Amino acid sequence: MNLVPEHLIIAPVLIPFIAGVVLLFFEDRARSVKAVVSICATVALLAVSVVLLRMAHTEEDSGRIAVYLLGNWPPPFAINLVLDRLSAMMLVLTALLALPSLVFSLARWHKAGVHFHTLFLLLLMGLNGAFLTGDLFNLFVFFEIMLAASYGLVLHGSGLLRVKAGLHYIAINLVASLLFLIGVALIYGVTGTLNMADLALRILQISEANRIMLESGAAILGVAFLIKAGMWPLNFWLPATYAAAPAPSAAIFAIMSKVGIYVLLRLSLLFFGNTPDFPENMGSEILFYGGLATIGFGTAGVLASQTLGRFAGFSVLISSGTLLASLGLVHNGVTAGALFYLASSTLAISALFMLIELVERGQNMASNVLAVTMEAFGDYDEGMADEEIVGVAIPRTIAVLGTCFAACAILLAGLPPLSGFIAKFVILNALFNPDESGQAHLIPATSWWLLALLILSGLATLIAMSRSGIRTFWAPPIDTALPRVLLIEIVPVAALLCMTLVLTIQAGPVMQFMETTANSLHQPQPYIGSVLETPVTKSLPRLEENAE
Repeated sequence: MNLVPEHLIIAPVLIPFIAGVVLLFFEDRARSVKAVVSICATVALLAVSVVLLRMAHTEEDSGRIAVYLLGNWPPPFAINLVLDRLSAMMLVLTALLALPSLVFSLARWHKAGVHFHTLFLLLLMGLNGAFLTGDLFNLFVFFEIMLAASYGLVLHGSGLLRVKAGLHYIAINLVASLLFLIGVALIYGVTGTLNMADLALRILQISEANRIMLESGAAILGVAFLIKAGMWPLNFWLPATYAAAPAPSAAIFAIMSKVGIYVLLRLSLLFFGNTPDFPENMGSEILFYGGLATIGFGTAGVLASQTLGRFAGFSVLISSGTLLASLGLVHNGVTAGALFYLASSTLAISALFMLIELVERGQNMASNVLAVTMEAFGDYDEGMADEEIVGVAIPRTIAVLGTCFAACAILLAGLPPLSGFIAKFVILNALFNPDESGQAHLIPATSWWLLALLILSGLATLIAMSRSGIRTFWAPPIDTALPRVLLIEIVPVAALLCMTLVLTIQAGPVMQFMETTANSLHQPQPYIGSVLETPVTKSLPRLEENAE
């Protein structure tokens, strides 16, 4: 038996867990040792994730679906981890965000409080476990591990605004956890199982008398995930929390809101994808119109934001709203475009959170407020301001930061030629193209609403970032100091932006992967069969047989 591929599935959970626990035995003054261990664990995590992605992506339509049975119990009783294309993609994306965020923190943030590295690694453990788990109870367990670690990372470095936003964040997520537990209990009470693949089969056999309780449990469970995904009106906590969090924490938090999106996509198509009344049962209309409302709310917030931190928080809402609206359409092509958009927007937002700290480092907030006031009332001498900066060369630091800022603006606004434009184009192309038969069809009004909001949100993002860019790089206040940026801080930002460039250059192969992933999600039978038909590993011969 080849043990490497089989046991490699649990490595994304064990690597950060073991490393995080080991770091607890070191004093906080041993920051160099902790940094080395964390970096090594994250690099190993990235390597393992890439190997798992290669394992899952095969020439078969459904890809390779590998199942790991903890304790060697037979399904559906075993605690299982399931690897397919979607979970492997999320593992790689998490690792790609984790390594730059961790490197960025080594400049100063890991010294701002205790146990930063342990909390960061436990957060990775919770994320990876949520993407790999095959049953609802362990999804709850990994969900709580992820949230518990995020509480510490939000409060890391203290400060009044951070503590205030962190306490709101903790309270809201405790309510979401309670709803999660209630929903899981109702579903178990009706079906008698929490294994996702087994649930997909038992849901079809639920009697009409028990169906109301099942749908109630699914609805409560859905609300818990929608809180995490940031759907309006459950998202008022998100902009303030993400803006107040330390830059490396906010950078990795960019994928935390996608956990709710991932679970909604996975469970909706797995549980109700085979039923004829799927859109009504899963509330796809709620997802779609809630996604549209989230895009609209995020667009208004982006235009109203006077600080880059809140702008980035509202950009997360626009990203989540676009994904929720796309999932609500229940369309293979739209789902493929949404997966591409998920990867592109997450990388761009993560880079933006780290870039914001570098940009605002040399700014005087009082001068910024005064500049906005003078601009609004026209009480300043434009000629004098222009004379004072004539002939002054742009420092290299400002030039590099400005280039990265412009790249983030293009990505988030969805302008060509970068990956943000490609993702939105794929979504809209799937909406407005004829069906597979090639015959003309009537385009529903919902498609036009999504088109209009995607264009308006992109325009609002471009206006807001142009406004901030002009104030920061083009006409900064006179007393603004040149920010001191270390190489270890700007390289992670550039690395994330280069990843989006790779998505742009390799858009063809990446989209083929996204299309096969979307097709396998909309046809869950291979996933169900692989989980329930996984044989237990043959154990060692029994003692009595050896005696004979």
